[in-house]
Amino acid sequence: MTEIADRVLSDETDHYELSALDRCDSCGAQAYVRVTLASGELLFCAHHATRFRDKLADTAIAWHDESDRLLEDAAV
Repeated sequence: MTEIADRVLSDETDHYELSALDRCDSCGAQAYVRVTLASGELLFCAHHATRFRDKLADTAIAWHDESDRLLEDAAV
């Protein structure tokens, strides 16, 4: 995870917040993670992001993770 975290988009001008309209490419649930690859982007729910993290670690250009919003939603 550290290797991926080093490549997370940190430029605020390139910030894009995922919305409820963004859906997981694996199951259709709300996406909380956007993975940028050389060939395009993948969107994942928190579950599938965790499942595919190790497989995508070597090829991911950026890993944008908003899954912490799940904890905020649960606290409300």
